[in-house]
Amino acid sequence: MAVNLVNVENVSKVYGTRALLDGVSLGVSEGDRIGVVGRNGDGKTTLIRMLAKLEEADTGRITHSGGLRLGVLTQHDSLDPAATVRHEVIGDMADHEWAGDAKVRDVLTGLFGGLDLPGFPAGLDTVIGPLSGGERRRIALAKLLIEQQDLLVLDEPTNHLDVEGIAWLAGHLRERRSALVCVTHDRWFLDQVCTRMWDVQRGAVYEYEGGYSDYVFARAERERIAATEEVKRQNLIRKELAWLRRGAPARTSKPRFRVEAANELIKDVPPPRDSSELMRFASSRLGKTVFDLEDVSVQAGPKMLLKHVTWQLGPGDRIALVGVNGAGKTSLLRAMADAARTAGEAQPVSGRVAVGKTVRLAYLSQEVAELDPSWRVLEAVQRVRERVDLGKGRELTAGQLCETFGFTKEKQWTPVGDLSGGERRRLQLLRLLMDEPNVLFLDEPTNDLDIETLTQLEDLLDGWPGSMIVISHDRFFVERTTDRVYALLGDATLRMLPRGIDEYLERRRRMEEAVAASAAAAAPKPAAAERSAADQRAAKKELQRIERQLDRVSEKETALHGQIAEHATDFAKVAELDARLRDLAAEREELELRWLELADDA
Repeated sequence: MAVNLVNVENVSKVYGTRALLDGVSLGVSEGDRIGVVGRNGDGKTTLIRMLAKLEEADTGRITHSGGLRLGVLTQHDSLDPAATVRHEVIGDMADHEWAGDAKVRDVLTGLFGGLDLPGFPAGLDTVIGPLSGGERRRIALAKLLIEQQDLLVLDEPTNHLDVEGIAWLAGHLRERRSALVCVTHDRWFLDQVCTRMWDVQRGAVYEYEGGYSDYVFARAERERIAATEEVKRQNLIRKELAWLRRGAPARTSKPRFRVEAANELIKDVPPPRDSSELMRFASSRLGKTVFDLEDVSVQAGPKMLLKHVTWQLGPGDRIALVGVNGAGKTSLLRAMADAARTAGEAQPVSGRVAVGKTVRLAYLSQEVAELDPSWRVLEAVQRVRERVDLGKGRELTAGQLCETFGFTKEKQWTPVGDLSGGERRRLQLLRLLMDEPNVLFLDEPTNDLDIETLTQLEDLLDGWPGSMIVISHDRFFVERTTDRVYALLGDATLRMLPRGIDEYLERRRRMEEAVAASAAAAAPKPAAAERSAADQRAAKKELQRIERQLDRVSEKETALHGQIAEHATDFAKVAELDARLRDLAAEREELELRWLELADDA
């Protein structure tokens, strides 16, 4: 029988006059992998913070089993800015210790791309203070995953991870023995990892068996039977259910209720998109030419990201761009957007981007555009246009489109300055769509959006007649809204992948295996039979000498870390100490490489 780890008994939490949670009772047992979903602001983060005893409940009781080892990833890390990545993640372990630990190697490779942390200026010895929020978040996650826990509580763990990182994290969490409670908007991740779902809605928490797909099936059935939800929301859920059942085979292998009930629900639901009809609409709005790239090269600083690319975006094309961070996805979109903005005057370093004369481009970048904080939400939308034609006879007023994106009539009068980051992101997307573009460039459109808003956006894009390029690490969103996948694999080329993201991950695995194989071939080791006993004794002696040197280097590094913390506000002194740390790191790296070579000989 599974041991109960956490009990939540009749818990309530009120903010102002609003009850986020009202008399909630739940439990987490050994082996549970629970996904938490719900609209932004409905209490998901509050629930898991109370579960982890980071926040007090107003009423009720939360109890942990004796000796519970709990690991928590919050949305804001508590890393020491004066410390190095090594100090926070590896701690006091000597390099030959952690390098011999398969778990540590797996976490570092999965989250950072290699043991030497490519992309970090000084590898493991990089000081945390100047790093970006995304880099700090990966460090906090690595620190957590290297430790042993009975229960992991994760708030948005996939934020700032690319497609490969998310796939690795899903596999890693499936293999761990610890229980898991996870808040995330990444539906593919929920399907891969979770075996139960908690749906936080209007003060209550509804429990479902299975991953995200099972949850959609069961929720649609529950709402059909209860008949308590409005028709519009019910239709949206049925539409997503239809796509899950028809459009993505084997998305769930163990539905927790009768499949016949799901089929009955969707028997009269049309496919999400009528591609041929949308293509006709797009052609009439755009003509034959949208974007033609001829022998284009894209450069960022000294780095050549893409070389001699010839590619075409046609009317009605719905394209996903995937690739490793830094491969040039955003740079490619910017080059195309610059050509469109200047009517073809701005061109990349070589080649030419031809832009159709009728192209009206809307570009959602990763940066949230600043708006006058005193404007009301509805006013910010109406300043673009009062009504919008979404194609196929769908015309909406500014207020109706606001409601579609989760801005209720009351919320539409909220000042822009009072909106959260996710709400500002929604407003930015709204304003773009109000301008009636016929080409959309969406760079990470799912950032900060909850699942219900994502579903609304997908429904809107289903009937949108135009050309579209999407960059997203949200695999579910990519598969749901696009028809073809192109990949930037880091070799300055652009390739179409007929089998989509599965093929991308396979290619990336093969590339990494090829690099590892070539590295191994470049440093062949002598056969054991060819080594004399004298050679082995000499190797053991040198191993012991190197281990003593490594211990001395480690003591010096610890002392320097203490001095850095002591002089944290003296930037000149910190820079001097950091330079000495780098010298020690170089010395340690040479010793470790020699240690690893000798370990095979001894």
